[in-house]
Amino acid sequence: QVHLVESGGGSVQTGGSLRLSCVASGYTARSHCMAWFRRTPGKEREGVAAIDSDGNTAYAESVKGRFIISQDNAKKTLYLEVSSLNPEDTAMYYCAADFFVNRCGRWWVGDFAYWGQGTQVTVTS
Repeated sequence: QVHLVESGGGSVQTGGSLRLSCVASGYTARSHCMAWFRRTPGKEREGVAAIDSDGNTAYAESVKGRFIISQDNAKKTLYLEVSSLNPEDTAMYYCAADFFVNRCGRWWVGDFAYWGQGTQVTVTS
């Protein structure tokens, strides 16, 4: 059974940085698409960034130049380095995964089979 466990969230001031992690377990597939999403109460879930097993990345326009998605396939860990944070980045951040896929395609739609429980990021002004 696949499990995704996020960590690394916290409370930071405007302009601060964090490194979010998502440890995946319970799979053996060599191909995947993994992504980060975020949700704020009262707003729709937003796709933040995605990466496939070849390391191809994609970002939402709102985070380009500030967030970096990466992965360590040996550790089965997905990362999201978030920087230049502002209060609008405050949200619960979730990682998501699909396996046996070669590319992420329309990843922002959010049609992933597996989801983590989330890690909260709060940015104060």
